[in-house]
Amino acid sequence: MASGNEPSGSLFASDRERRLWSWTLAVVVAIYSTLGLARTLAGVLRDQGILVAAFAFGMVLVGATVVVLGLRKRPGAAEIGIALGIAAAYFMVMLRMALPEERTHLIEYGVVAVFIHEALKERARQGRRVPIPALLAIAAASVVGVIDECIQAFIPSRVFDPEDILFNFLAALMAVVSSVALSWARHRRDRVRRETGRR
Repeated sequence: MASGNEPSGSLFASDRERRLWSWTLAVVVAIYSTLGLARTLAGVLRDQGILVAAFAFGMVLVGATVVVLGLRKRPGAAEIGIALGIAAAYFMVMLRMALPEERTHLIEYGVVAVFIHEALKERARQGRRVPIPALLAIAAASVVGVIDECIQAFIPSRVFDPEDILFNFLAALMAVVSSVALSWARHRRDRVRRETGRR
């Protein structure tokens, strides 16, 4: 359809929502599929001397996801300021995390949370009832993280770690708050431009 809307009665409100849920599922499957390999992969990357570079690349992907989904137009001064603040916050959190492996939570659950948030916002834009998409996205991404940790309890080379559940929650919270802040700045700029254009 030209509007990109799914037929009434469809599980998804639009083609875009379906794509966003598909991307969410792909990221979650990727996270779960590496559970048995994560330590081995981290060891290989560390031995090759590229663990930090791989993490930095992952953070660039998270930033790109937030920016692309949060900003679809040329950014204004407020948006640039918020983006710099977000980058500083992520940098401070990374400095406080002792192990590079812990930092991967920021990447994994940040991306999951942003995709879920965007899917829920798209659903709401299409007229479906979605109460507080930001909170739902944080909660859903956190549940994915809890399931991740529960699976690890049954893998001999992994351990169930409540601290990782907290990292997953914080990663989801930071990503969604960042996306909401960027969207808020964009909408505020657009509203000001419309109001000044009328005068």
